Amino acid sequence: MDHSVHEEPRPLPLSGIRVLDVTQVMAGPFCSMLLADLGADVIKVEPPGTGDQTRSAMGFKMKGPDSMGFLNMNRNKRSLALNLKSDAGRDLLLDMATTADVLVENYRPGVMARLGLGYEAMRVRNPGLIYASISGFGQSGPWAKRPGYDLMAQAMSGVMSVTGHPGGPPVKAGVPVADIGCALFTVYAILSAYIGRQASGEGQYIDASLFDAALAFSIWDVSEYWGTGRIPQPLGTSNRMSAPYQAVRASDGYFVMGATNQKLWRLLCDVLDRAELFEDARFVDIPARLANREELIEELERSFATRTAEEWVSLLLDAGIPAGRMNTYPEAFESEHGRHRQMRIEVPHPIEGTVPNIGFPVKLTGTPQRARRHAPLLGEHTEDVLSEFGLSADQIEALRSRGAFAA
Repeated sequence: MDHSVHEEPRPLPLSGIRVLDVTQVMAGPFCSMLLADLGADVIKVEPPGTGDQTRSAMGFKMKGPDSMGFLNMNRNKRSLALNLKSDAGRDLLLDMATTADVLVENYRPGVMARLGLGYEAMRVRNPGLIYASISGFGQSGPWAKRPGYDLMAQAMSGVMSVTGHPGGPPVKAGVPVADIGCALFTVYAILSAYIGRQASGEGQYIDASLFDAALAFSIWDVSEYWGTGRIPQPLGTSNRMSAPYQAVRASDGYFVMGATNQKLWRLLCDVLDRAELFEDARFVDIPARLANREELIEELERSFATRTAEEWVSLLLDAGIPAGRMNTYPEAFESEHGRHRQMRIEVPHPIEGTVPNIGFPVKLTGTPQRARRHAPLLGEHTEDVLSEFGLSADQIEALRSRGAFAA
């Protein structure tokens, strides 16, 4: 007989928190999905007819109308199709905000205020509301009114000025660092404001921007400029703090490695059987190796050319030197480690069948995240959500007749 005690799983840490998600595309939806993954009740408020722009993005079609990008940024949410250009739609959102904990929006600065849906209007009804605005360049300043996307933020923050190879054309980071960075900083601000509200009872306004987020990632580059007066330039895969620390060529292609201190540098010279490099005045310490980076890599690649990348990665790791292969995304997800970390999960979907999603990037051991809901169909939960807010079928129909749910 099994006498073990089966405990009910603990509630997710954000259970009971209601979030109105009035966002589209990436930074806002990614932010609200992270909150939803932790248990928040996220109600995605979308324009009727079209919904979030990302539903039809990416240039290839799935079985249904929603893109794979949308399906990967909107799990665990419910969709309410609401026309905020109608009086009925705006009134309804104001009413919903009276019982919400958080509202996240990413319209261009000033748009929500002009609709009568800005923070000042909502805090009158709900002083405890935490209201986060995500934009390209923030709510104030000379660039505030500009349309803001990840590409513009990367360029105008300086991130693109240090990305790519020396002397090459401009290159953006391969992943949307400004979008994702802004989403993460917004989550951090929302949770901080929520914790603060426990003591004060007061919500607050959060002004988050892609530009600020991209600049916040630039610590090493800006430190070089402030410390030396030199304007940072692209370095390819290498690093401005240490060398060797970059991609290097083996007999069959590239791999990455780093000997970032004197101990590792000596170990590397031993593995390569190149004791003369350790004694070479050009490479005697980190400043010398940085000053002579090109000659250093030429010397190392003479040795690395004698074996395959896989062989070198194995040899370096055995010696305690950080190294790794250059994986494609399929290789990363299907690697033994990627599978162990559950970085691909499968989410059931009423149209697509099963949809692959990127797994949870941090693991909570006591309250593990889970995909409780598929990314919602447009307006899938409109009537359910409104019923929860206390509206009767007649009231919902009256709102419908006033254009609250139509494009």
